[in-house]
Parts: sequence; C-alpha cells; structure tokens
Amino acid sequence: MEQQPAEALTIRRATRGDVARIVEMLADDPLGATREQVSDPLPPAYWDAFAAIEADPNQYLAVAVLDCAVIGVLQLTFVPGLTRLGMWRAIVEGVRVDRTRRSLRIGETLLRWAIEEARQRGCGLMQLTTDKQRTDAHRFYERLGFVASHEGMKLAL
Repeated sequence: MEQQPAEALTIRRATRGDVARIVEMLADDPLGATREQVSDPLPPAYWDAFAAIEADPNQYLAVAVLDCAVIGVLQLTFVPGLTRLGMWRAIVEGVRVDRTRRSLRIGETLLRWAIEEARQRGCGLMQLTTDKQRTDAHRFYERLGFVASHEGMKLAL
C-alpha cells in the first residue's frame, strides 16, 4: 500500500462511531494490550467514558483521518488552575498512531494541532505523561519541544 504524507490528514472531533477503532489503536502495543479490551461488543465502560468526554466542554477527543480511515487519536483536556496566576493547562493523553502509518509525521501533525488548539483556548502550558518504558515516545516528544522537567507519580485506585 502506498503511504501518504501527513499533509493529506484531517483532524476532527471523535464520534461514537470512532470508539471501537480508537480502542483498537490504544490496545495495539505491549502496554496497551494489558490495559484495554478489544471485543465486539465493547465493554460498556468505553461507551460511558466516551459519553462523559463528549459532554464535557473541557475535553476534546481528536482523531486523525486519512482516506476516511481513523489512523490516529489523542485526548486533549483543558484544566483551569490557580497556580501560575490562574493559568489554564492542556493535558495530552492516549496518543496513538496506527502502526502501519508510523514514521509519516502523523503523530507530529496531531500533536502540533493539539498545541495550537491549546494556544487558542488560552492555555499557557501543555503537559503529558508517558510510560518510562516508551523510550521511542520520549524521543518523539522531546523532538517536539517537550521537556522532562518533573517526575510523575500515579496511584492505582
């Protein structure tokens, strides 16, 4: 199959019809395979989460589309805060690109789109976490200007 460049890409808000494809991409790596459940039908928790995201004006679940196919995804969350003089932040999560479309700058196009969206929404900072095992992702984010300035922590509940 001929690979098309990221310039032919469109980025739009995800719809309910995109959810199964998004879950497939989230599950398509060693870490995601242990955390996600791809089945038909999908577990109800995915539909509940999508409904909550869709209803929240501070959430944007974005998909990258090429030739009518969803080939990338990220979730962009806008968070108000009192620190830094009341600065709004953008948090990026769940970034994935279809494995057959990697190295075509699709992830870069998606992230640059998210950065511009955050600027337009008045955010002064964008932050994300990435698993320590994802060394390729670390290099990708650093190439886009992200700096590993903090040590992140999580607590499973």
